[in-house]
Amino acid sequence: MAADGPRTTATKTNVNLSTADFALEHYVAVTTEGESAGVEQLFAEDFNQKIQATSAQSNSRSEVVKSLKKQKGEKLNCTVSTAIIEESADYMVAKVTLKFENFTKTDLVTLEREGNSWKVSESINSYK
Repeated sequence: MAADGPRTTATKTNVNLSTADFALEHYVAVTTEGESAGVEQLFAEDFNQKIQATSAQSNSRSEVVKSLKKQKGEKLNCTVSTAIIEESADYMVAKVTLKFENFTKTDLVTLEREGNSWKVSESINSYK
């Protein structure tokens, strides 16, 4: 009986990731607006996050998903802008810029088509 719980929850939180634009929009909602629905569905199995700061840091898919789930409902106090850098039928690279009061975070996001849905496969963050 307990095994049925997670599957039922996952079905309820199914998010439309049928286009790269939908997936990018959902990524922004998850990372900046505390959206928690479909977090696990959004990231590719081999997802990796790199953070370029004083010392380079890398986070696995499970670390990022766990962190984003903890931020459920938390909205970041920033201005968000997105720009598509490159796009093809199965691949997209987008630049997501988050402008905070004292710094700017730039996130280069790579999305790839997996079957009939799009997944975030890589995220590279830098700060100014």
